[in-house]
Amino acid sequence: MKAAKSPSSKRELFEDLSSNDDASRQILMIKMLDPVIVLYVQTHLHPKQMRQICCYTLSKSVQLRQDLTEKISQLQPIQESENCEYGKVYVYNLPAIFNQELLDSCRDLDPWHSRCNAISNHGLGPKATGLSAVPENLAPSWYWTDMFAGEVLYHDRILNHNCRTTEAESATAYYIPFYAGLAVGKYLFTNYTAKERDMHCERLLRWVHDQPTWRRSNGSDHFLMLGRMTWDFRRSRDEDWGSSFIHMPLMKRVLRLAVERDPWDQLEISVPYPTGFHPKSKSEMDQWLEFVRTHERTSLFTFVGGKRKVKGDFRTILLSHCYNESDTCRVVDCSGTRCYDGTSEILEAFLASDFCLQPREMLLREGQRLTACWLYQWFLGDEPEKFSILIDRKDVRNGTSIRKVLEGFSREEVRKMREKVISLVPKFVYSFMPSDEIGSGKDAFDIAIDGVLRRLQEQKWKKNMVK
Repeated sequence: MKAAKSPSSKRELFEDLSSNDDASRQILMIKMLDPVIVLYVQTHLHPKQMRQICCYTLSKSVQLRQDLTEKISQLQPIQESENCEYGKVYVYNLPAIFNQELLDSCRDLDPWHSRCNAISNHGLGPKATGLSAVPENLAPSWYWTDMFAGEVLYHDRILNHNCRTTEAESATAYYIPFYAGLAVGKYLFTNYTAKERDMHCERLLRWVHDQPTWRRSNGSDHFLMLGRMTWDFRRSRDEDWGSSFIHMPLMKRVLRLAVERDPWDQLEISVPYPTGFHPKSKSEMDQWLEFVRTHERTSLFTFVGGKRKVKGDFRTILLSHCYNESDTCRVVDCSGTRCYDGTSEILEAFLASDFCLQPREMLLREGQRLTACWLYQWFLGDEPEKFSILIDRKDVRNGTSIRKVLEGFSREEVRKMREKVISLVPKFVYSFMPSDEIGSGKDAFDIAIDGVLRRLQEQKWKKNMVK
């Protein structure tokens, strides 16, 4: 992989720094932070060995190569985790064109805006500022995380996963760290050809197809993460929207983690969109949950969203409904680009309200509250009535008052629903570090990867039983 470039030309970047065979064969990336040079040794070291290589102050930068070589040579051999019930995951070291070069060209990934902030800081984005609603000591754990940064975030986390192996032959699953959403997103909104929209995807599949581990299974034990909704990768005809990535022949056995999946595709698994809170410890998570539990609710319900220029747009109806019920409904109008880079007003509105309105989107068919639980079953469970209320959109269009429906629930019923939501929050959060290091329960990433390993291991067991 290509080394990330320092903003200062006076600082050296060291690539391909060799050491003994037991410890490391390549420096993946060196990220410069003033006044500390932080070294990320991620390609061939076990996660626990990576954490032994940490920081050198600028005062030592002249001796950096000598010091680093010595430190790597002193690393103690570390046994891979024995607590990998469903096997281990191997992460491909892809050519830079499929991930790192996309990060390097972040200014060109969107025809209207630079994406550099959105995909910075290993997918977390820049630190959030002006969050007056957040406890002061928790503010450093809040970021303006972009909803489409999941591919970068998952890549960084899986390189540090306890069940990651550097020995391909011992793996149960093979992760392809392709930033498909970044590669395709550049070509979605302007007049690019179908060939251009498929270019990166086709090249990626040709590369993977040549790997021995792929040929052994035809990709049935491989998986990747799609940072954009699945519909951006399902073009059936050249003149239609998006890329045809998912419909390409070599993808027909590959498992996909997607922020929004096709409910009829058994090879896709929905995972949560990245959120802005990335706790650094269990105590931070516990404090946040208690803060949410005890926060004063001054509005019955809230709606955060923007109008769409389509006939009969339901979001427009909800905005109007809330404006007409201003004594009980709080509105954050995100029309245009108002909420594009995050705003503290959104968080404040949610914290100050008993209910938030979520209109049906492409995945949630009308009248089917269970669909959300079905799509996100690893995270939500199968009892939607314990944390949500379904109001048919047809009834709202025909004049049903949302306020009157919500006022029909007692304070105790509302409290119980809130407690259920609070219990689910840890499953939708992406922690700052691996959960085992901060002593917390499994976060969204852990649940997703554990689920993939379990599914592929069970698939392997069934195949062996047939033999």
